[in-house]
Amino acid sequence: MTTLDPTDNYATLINTFQIQPERADKLVEILHKAAAVMRQLDGFVSANLHVSIDRTRVVNYVQWRTFENFKAMHENAEAQPHIKEAADLAESYDPVFYTLRHADS
Repeated sequence: MTTLDPTDNYATLINTFQIQPERADKLVEILHKAAAVMRQLDGFVSANLHVSIDRTRVVNYVQWRTFENFKAMHENAEAQPHIKEAADLAESYDPVFYTLRHADS
């Protein structure tokens, strides 16, 4: 996955998943499939994925050029099954949406 780009005002979604350690690999696999779909959509900027050392938390960051690009992805028929599968696999799922801005802006 690509790294986050802090150089522009992008629409950024942070997904935090609480998960059973034995399910972490499956969740990572699902999120990689979702990212492969997202890379093909207009406005995709970057995605990044982190797994905690104890494998009970997975954090996924996805950046879009605009909020409209994000909404279009969320409504995309190919992306929806991956999004639902990831949310269903987790114990809890906390999405946070914000605009990432460069530190000196």
